[in-house]
Amino acid sequence: MNKITSSLVISTYNWSEALELVLKSVKNQSLLPDEVIIADDGSTDKTKKLIKKFQQNFPTKLIHFWHEDKGFRRSTVLNKVFSKTNVDYIIQLDGDCIIHKHFVRDHVYHAEKETFLYGSRVNIQESFLPTLFKNKVIHFNFFAKGIKKRTRNLCIPILSKQYKRKNELSDKLRGCNLSFWRKDIISVNGYNEDIEGWGREDSELIIRMLNKGVLGKRLRYCGILYHIYHSEKSKDRLELNDEIQQNSINKKLTWCENGIDKYLDKS
Repeated sequence: MNKITSSLVISTYNWSEALELVLKSVKNQSLLPDEVIIADDGSTDKTKKLIKKFQQNFPTKLIHFWHEDKGFRRSTVLNKVFSKTNVDYIIQLDGDCIIHKHFVRDHVYHAEKETFLYGSRVNIQESFLPTLFKNKVIHFNFFAKGIKKRTRNLCIPILSKQYKRKNELSDKLRGCNLSFWRKDIISVNGYNEDIEGWGREDSELIIRMLNKGVLGKRLRYCGILYHIYHSEKSKDRLELNDEIQQNSINKKLTWCENGIDKYLDKS
């Protein structure tokens, strides 16, 4: 296979302290992506200034894509970003997740045709946050303080090979640790922008990809990241989003009407 070009897409909103640690961990990668794009759902200038600071000496292309704050519109900003890039492969990350030094390498190494990859997350505890931000911690070994779900922090590549592709939606799937071929996400019209607010945007997308014949493979003992504790977001739209997702299941949909196609260059 020819070299895969990759983009690490990091979604963020008004938490520059966390994003700083995420970007520090990206700089530490054993394999750098061809580009890093910050998909910014309308943050203030504090985030813009932080990114500009990193752009001065970042080891790969660092792009800041911002749109106006009109509430939680993660699906929309991700679609806009996916439409602008022309890489082969997209690795998706949230701006509150510090990544292991082999995170990008693991996603690229395990990439297969017509397959999406999903990994777990090690949780950083609330009580550790003052130390985390004061000392700007980005490395966590198995016995590190301040983490739980620590078995997910085992990097044993040979064990990861036991996981096979499956045509099912896993309850382990998280949008903060997800990767796919750009052509596969274009083929289902990207994220459904009818889904606003927190919840179901990632799983509904994956349901359409599965219906299209794109299989899922779990990354275990590799593709490790560390999720920084925060209070839960509002779930006031969850019931409506559940209905949209259930419709995609019932009708075996492979396409959403309100998706990425409106941003694509048709020429």
